[in-house]
Amino acid sequence: MEAINDIKKPTKAEQKAAIVSYRTLAAAIEHIHTEQTEIEIEETKDKIVVPLRALKLMGEVMKAMGEGKPVSIVPVATEVTTQKAAELLGCSRPHLVKLLEGGELAFTKVGKHRRILFEDVLSYRQKMKTEQKKHLIDIMNDDEEIGLYDS
Repeated sequence: MEAINDIKKPTKAEQKAAIVSYRTLAAAIEHIHTEQTEIEIEETKDKIVVPLRALKLMGEVMKAMGEGKPVSIVPVATEVTTQKAAELLGCSRPHLVKLLEGGELAFTKVGKHRRILFEDVLSYRQKMKTEQKKHLIDIMNDDEEIGLYDS
């Protein structure tokens, strides 16, 4: 679970390298028509076979790094602690426990400790963002109806 705990923003040098590499990789991917391809590591002359999906994922990682975004890759079936789930959702751990106990999020118990699937946390976060957006639009529409946007 080190990947989740150690998320760092890319350095400027990493950003620059990622921008250049992303463009090259994206152009190369356009010409790959098989499910896997062989790439060579120049320094060691080692050749490795890489699934096309992995190359596309690498491209997404490089694009995000080029934009200065922190990147973490976590297997979807990974379970997280209540503290980590709360951090991912941007809420307190006690609030998260209330969500779990209220049935908002599924969890399993390992001894006395609750564990939540990383995928479920991300799904819940997306659901909350969608609801927030809907509420903001509703508020804006209400404000418009009562004339708060009139000059």
